[in-house]
Formats: sequence, C-alpha cells, structure tokens
Amino acid sequence: MTSSTTVRSPHRLYGRGGELAIIQGLLTRLRQGDGGALVLAAPPGLGRTALLREAASAHRSRGPVLYGTASAAGTAAATASADSAGLPDPVGPAAYTGPAARAALAGRAGSADRGGRATHAAPADRAGPVPAPEPFTPEPLTPEELLARLRDGSTGRPLLVCADDAHAWDPACRTALAAAARRLGPGSGVGILIAADDGPAFAELPTRRLGPLDEDASAALLDRLAGAGAGATTDPLDPVVRAELLREGAGNPRLLTALLGHLTPGRLTGRTPLPSPLPGAEGVLEAYAYRLDALPAPARALLLLAAAAQEHEPAGAGTDALLLLRAGTRAGLPRDFLDDALFGPAATEGLLQRAGSRVHFSPPLAARAVLHHTPPARRRAAHELLAALLGEAGGRAGTLAALAQRACAAPGPDHALAARLEAAATAPYSHAERSSALARAAVLTPDPPLRSARFAAAAEQAAHAGDPDRARALLARTAAPAETGSGLAPTTGGPGLAPYVHGLLALRSGPAVDAHEALLAAAALLGPHDPGRALHALLGAADAAWVRGDAGGYLEAMGRVDPTPYGDAFASYRAGMCAVLAGRTAEGHALLRRCLDPDGSAEGHPVLRRCPDPAGLLRAGVAALVLGEVAAACRIGARALGAVRTRGPEVLLPQALEYLAYAELRAGLHAAARAHALEGLHAARRTGQPNSSARLHAVLALAASVEGPAEACAAHCDAALAGAVPHGLAQPATLATWARGRADLAVGRPEEAAARLGPLVRPGPRQGHFAVRTLAVPCYVEAVVLGGRGGELSSVVDEFAAWADRTADPQAPAQLARCRALTAPADEADARYAEALAHHDRAGGDFERARTLLLYGQWLRRRRRTREARTPLRDALVAFQRCSARAWAERAGGELRAAGEPVAGAVRDTGGGGVLSALTPQQQRIARCVAEGATNREVALRLSLSPRTVDHHLRNVFAALSVRSRTELARLLGPQTSPMPRTPRTPLSPQSPQGP
Repeated sequence: MTSSTTVRSPHRLYGRGGELAIIQGLLTRLRQGDGGALVLAAPPGLGRTALLREAASAHRSRGPVLYGTASAAGTAAATASADSAGLPDPVGPAAYTGPAARAALAGRAGSADRGGRATHAAPADRAGPVPAPEPFTPEPLTPEELLARLRDGSTGRPLLVCADDAHAWDPACRTALAAAARRLGPGSGVGILIAADDGPAFAELPTRRLGPLDEDASAALLDRLAGAGAGATTDPLDPVVRAELLREGAGNPRLLTALLGHLTPGRLTGRTPLPSPLPGAEGVLEAYAYRLDALPAPARALLLLAAAAQEHEPAGAGTDALLLLRAGTRAGLPRDFLDDALFGPAATEGLLQRAGSRVHFSPPLAARAVLHHTPPARRRAAHELLAALLGEAGGRAGTLAALAQRACAAPGPDHALAARLEAAATAPYSHAERSSALARAAVLTPDPPLRSARFAAAAEQAAHAGDPDRARALLARTAAPAETGSGLAPTTGGPGLAPYVHGLLALRSGPAVDAHEALLAAAALLGPHDPGRALHALLGAADAAWVRGDAGGYLEAMGRVDPTPYGDAFASYRAGMCAVLAGRTAEGHALLRRCLDPDGSAEGHPVLRRCPDPAGLLRAGVAALVLGEVAAACRIGARALGAVRTRGPEVLLPQALEYLAYAELRAGLHAAARAHALEGLHAARRTGQPNSSARLHAVLALAASVEGPAEACAAHCDAALAGAVPHGLAQPATLATWARGRADLAVGRPEEAAARLGPLVRPGPRQGHFAVRTLAVPCYVEAVVLGGRGGELSSVVDEFAAWADRTADPQAPAQLARCRALTAPADEADARYAEALAHHDRAGGDFERARTLLLYGQWLRRRRRTREARTPLRDALVAFQRCSARAWAERAGGELRAAGEPVAGAVRDTGGGGVLSALTPQQQRIARCVAEGATNREVALRLSLSPRTVDHHLRNVFAALSVRSRTELARLLGPQTSPMPRTPRTPLSPQSPQGP
C-alpha cells in the first residue's frame, strides 16, 4: 500500500484509529477498481465530517472526489464546518469532477428538505473549503441513472463520493443515494462514504457508529487544544478546570473545543472561578434541534419528562421506567404510545433506550439537548409534575428525589427548600445522591458562608462516592470559610470541612505530607463542633504519616485522638499502635491482641462477629498484620471486604482489597493475592485513587516476583515507584524494591539483588519503611551470601532475630534459621538447615520451604555432596511448581541438572538446530550465561561454582562448538537466548509505600 492510499492526518484525529483503518480498507479496494459504501453514523460533534475530509485527502492523488453536503437554504456552501478542532480543511483530487457527476449527486438541487436545507454538491479540487456548485436543477434520478452519471463524471478513474450530513438531504436524494450505494460492488470503481445522524435513512448499508472519545483520547485532544488556538494559554491548565472540561465535554470533540474557547486565560489557569454552567455548549446542543423538532408532540413530551427525571439521579443512572410511565400518563400521553416508547426505541427514533427497569438517553448528551431546547416554563412544569409524583410515593425513597425536582423547578434562591434538601441528604441515600442534593441546596442558598459550607459538604459526599474530580470542582465553588459555625446544620460541618475534604483527596491522590498537614489542620478546626469528622481527620493524618514511614507524625496524629467515646476495641488499637511505634513492643502487642479479642477468648476473634463497621474491620486487620497473625489478617480482611461490598462506601474498596491481598502475600497465598490486588487496582482507577494504585502495583510486583514473569514484576515495580516517589509513599516503594530484588534472586543475579536490598535493610537515609523493611532481610542475606560478601550480615541478622522473637508470623523462625544457615560455618550449616526445615514443616507454606530446600541443595552441591543435594533440590523443584513459581522452578531445575539428575520437560536446545546438544547440562548453562554477557566471576556466583570451574567448562564449550571467543559464542547463541537484563549496580532509592 502506498502512502497516498493510507489515511493520514497532519492534525491527529484522537481516538479514531479504528474508523481510519476501516476507511483505509475501503480506499484500498477502490484503488483496485472495486467499489463499496460505508456510513459513518454519529450524533453532532463526534467527528464524522472530519473523517470524510481525511478520506478525501487520502484519495486525492488516486482519483476524483465528489464532496456533497447540505447547507441552509439559499446559501452557496458545499461543506459543513469541522466537527473537531484543528482538523484539516477538505482537500480534493488532482482531477476536476465534472458537472455531470455533481448533478448526479445533487439529484434535485434547489429543493429544500423539511429542515429548510438545500442539497449542494461540489468538487473538492484544492485545499480549503469546497467551492460552491454552479446552479443546476436536474430531474430526479433512479439509482441506476445516478451510478451511470457518477461513472461518466469520474473520467475513468476511481471516484470517491463523500456525502456529508446526508440525513438532512431531501428524501428523494437520500433514497437515490442509499439505493445506489447498495448496488456498488466489484468492478464498480465508485466508493461512497456517507456521514449522517444515527437514524433509519441508511439502515441497510454497512455502518460504523462513532461513540464519544474515551478518557485518554479526550485528555489528549484537550491538551493539544489548550496549547494552540483561541483558548491557548502559556500557563498550564488548572487540574480542576481540566477535569471539569473533560466531564462537561462528554467525549464530544466539538463540544470540548467550544467549552475551551469560551474560557478566559484566568479561568483556564484557575485564577478566576469557573462559571456554572460552563458556557459554549449551546452550538452543539442546538445541533440536535432538527431531530427533536421532527418528532411528534407526544415523543417530545416524553423526552422532556425523561430528561427532567434524570436530574435527581446520579450521573449515568438514567431514570426509572415506572416513574416515566406514571409521569407520561399524568401528562395525558396515550398509553399505547408510552408502551411503544418505553419497550421499543422506534417511537423516539432511538433517543431513549431501556435497560432493565431503567431508561437511558442515547447518546447521553441528548438529555442536555432536550432541556436546553425546551422553554423554561415547560421545563419547570415537567419538574413540578415529577416532584408531585415522587412526593405521592411517600417514604424516604421518594423524599430526596421530590425535593431535588422541586429545586430544579425553583426560579431562584430558596432558603427553606435548601434547608429541607440538606436535612434529607443523609443515609441510606448513596453518597452520589447526597452530593447532588447538597450541591442543589448550595445553589438555592442566598447566604454566602452557608452556601460555601454546603458546597463543601457536597464535595465530601462526592469524595466518598469515588468521584474526586467532581469533589474538586465543588470545592472550587466554596469561598473563604465562615468565621463561626453558627447556623450551619450538622451535615455541612462548618469551618474545617473544606480543608478536611482537601486532605482526604490528597490522602488518596496527592503527596502524603500535604494530606498529613491538611488533615491535622482540619481536625483542629472541626474539633470544637464536629468531633466525628475531627476523629476521621486525625485517623487520615495518621494513615498519611504511616504510608510516608513517618513514625513521629503517626504518633502526633494518634496522640490527639480521644478514644473514650469509641469503645474498648478502638482504644486498644490506638494505644497498641502508639506503643509499638514508640518502641514498647510487648506492651503494644498485648493491647493489639485485646483489640482483636476484647473478651480474652482467642478462638474466632469476636471482633469479626460483632463489628459491622468496614473501617473498624480494616483497623483490626492492620492490628493482626502488625502482630504477625497472618491467618487472622486474612480472615479479617475477607470480612472487611464483604462489609465494604455490602455497606460501602465504594471508595474503601481499593483499601480493603489491598489489605487482604497483602495479608495473603504474607500467608504465602500468592495467586489469591494477585487476584485481589488486580481487582483493587481496577477499583482504585475507577474511583480516582492513584496512591492506592501505587500500593496495589507494589503488591502485584511481590506476587510476580514469585509467580513471574520477570517482565510483569518489572512493570509493576516501575508503576509503583512512578506513583510512590513523587507523593512520598515510602511503603509501596519499599515493597516494590523488595519485589525486584527477589526477582533478581529468582533468575540468579545475587549481586544486583544485594545492591537493591542493601539500602532498605541497613541504617541510613535510604532505609526502607519501618513496617516492612525487616521482611526483606532474608532475601538480602541470601543475596549477599550468594554474591560472596558474607561479612556484612551480623547486624541485620541480629535485628531480624529480635523481630522474629517478637512477631507471631509463622514463617519468621524458619527464615531466621535459614539466614543463620547461610552465614554459619560449614560444620554448623547442616544443623541450621535442618532446623529451618523443621520450622517450615510446622508453619506450612510451599514457597518459603522450597527456597530453603533450594539453598540447602545448592550448599550441598557446592560441598561436592552431589547425591545428597538431589533430594532437597528435587523437593524444591516440585514445591515451586506447585505454587506456580516458574522462575524459581527453573532455577531449582538448573541446580538439579547440574547435580546430575535429568529434569522432565527441560529444554536442552531452544534453537532447534542442535547447537547445544553436544554440551553437558552444566556446560549449556555456562554457555547461555556467557552469551548474555556475564563474566566468569558473575557466572560462578550465579551458578554457585568457583571461577576456575567456570573457566574449565568454558574451554570445553569453546572446543565443542568450534568458537574462539565470547563474541563468537554470543553470535552463535544469539537467536537461542534471550539476553537477561543488566541492572545497574547502584541501589535504587527506596522512596515510599503504604501497607498495614
């Protein structure tokens, strides 16, 4: 395919790669002499005209392009305006398209359609707008005559017909065009691209329906638009403004362009508050008018009721079909019509779609267009009718919705109605419903301080609903806080609420130090009049300090908490955590056990049965992990997850999944941890919590360091560090670095592992997070010993021994014995390994036991006790396979082959050409390592051999393969080996992650 037939855009069409590929296929077939047709169906503003222009530009060097469009009656325009900013003007062919072809396409030019438009056709023979056609009035054509005239006018070259806004052509033209398009096929030499609304006019033709741009494409388009054009600014877009533009733009390129163009530089950079609603949407919304006006009166009335009924629902929820049926009946609409409209899309031309008991607009922007196109008096009447129906339903179910509908009907500020809305916006309504109601109450509030407080309360509920962008937009509408809280209802919280919400948002998506300071300040403001929120602010500040690795900050925040009103379990948790972080470990552990078991009966952990509060269960899970009670942490984590799923809020779901996944990692349940962490990652992205995403990436990296592949571990590590380092999250940074070090050990790179893990476990400014760095000590000891630097370990092993003596973690005694076996003299190591394996037998867990067996077998083989080494190595291989630790199983299999035992399923020669078949298993491993670029000393460390042994085997490899240098060996084995990534010897900076 030549470049001239490839659809290319000098101005990128964001999010339309699939459509461009389909058009490119049509143009390729057209170039080969075969015809075809394609309809690009889309509501206004989604870029259908832009795609037609791209096709015309791509075809211009191959043949003529006939570009036809509809314009207002009496005008002489041949193209519609671009549907997306920055799009190229239509570019025509090298050859002029004659009057015959233009007449064929126009059909009955000069006859207006029912929208008051006339159809025109013109050649696109130069850059810029297509020139107006010369006046002509041909007779109506049959499809066969139309095709014949198009072929006559194409001068024997492949002709591309672009029919823009074809839904607005007069009926005769539409009918002829559709019939002609159906007759195209092999050898016709004519291609027809039709851009139209998603209506029935071209239903029988191949159709590609354009949807709104996805989030990434919308963001990319906005960033480009903000850097050039009328709305350009030298300063970056304010994040809150950017999020609000993307939300209001709804994935519509034309709407996004218009909204941006109506904002001043001050508003774009956040120096001036945004107006509400944002200006600029009028043009796109009016583009729906022709379709709405063409509907019969009952359909327009039903659409108005449906659009009005959505006003009290969360975004995207649609409206209740039964409510709409009752409203339509009350409005006097025929029952047969209502049944047809609500059970089939034909009555509203597809604008209403039913999904179960809910009715949605398709596209969603049509609801806004209906309200925009309806006179205010009729809108208020619809809201009042719905309010009356909802009020008649009685009970709490309809109270908030009825008040919200009355608020929509209010002509101006209404203090009494605002107060009723605020009072009703409580549980059991969802956080999203409460946020919407409080925002409406704020709009109706004439008093500025109270209005700001209600906006802040709405922002708080939006944050709990997992909509941080909406929360920030609402916070931007708050003014300076009132000097006193008098007159403010409990829902609004008064002074300190806005800083509290800012702190919550920073805790989930910003720097941890900012969250800590904001929440401490908010607690001080909230304390005198809102102790409940003040408590949550202090607990949030403690969480921020924990994830930073700031023990002092944690103690400061928890020290301000008065536990008296909150029960014995909470008091034990607070006192126990403070004691542990203050160094009084025994006292702290005793208190934390009381937090788990306030009645003194360890069996069953009564807190699991009596605590329905998700936050309380999450705290209990943290206490269990600090104690090392990993089995209890898994049970409590599962209960906490169930409580969050049933009681909410959804914003806690990523945290519940993270804590459960981390507990499962500690328990050796790596597959379950991976599954829960992946679900948590999706939830964190859905609810706008990048800090939780970083922590979950760290958990996934640890799981991948066991199960593999190495590429997945590296990707999760990079993602965790990318989120953790800028926000100062020490805990996920420590976990991610530990994961990468353990992955290095899996593939036999102990020196790299030691370089990564050393700064985490040794004293110094880069020391890892206080709660998790000790867990990396066994990996660090293994890396240092296998790397040949055993003299550095006494202090870290002693520190690990002190921790193992305090914790209830069942793996700690076995890991300590393994560390001592690695560092013990040869005459003591056997006994130490036997002690470690005995501890493993009591604790259970395949992975850690297999690691000890692998190291023991490797130690035996280095002592030339090859026969004895085979048993632990074989057991290690089977255990690694059982827990799906593929890289570790490969390492164990290599050691077992080196001990002289064949391994089932081992790949001896991956190249398929027999190059390595003449070598022994040990020589194959050495040859692959050398081909990857390892020195003799590095090969010796990797394979637990002496450098002299490596040199001896390498000489035999050279002789067997008839090569004379390492370069020749690498060239010979290059296609058969995948080079192992060479990691820098400089240790990584461990900046920060969170965890219990």
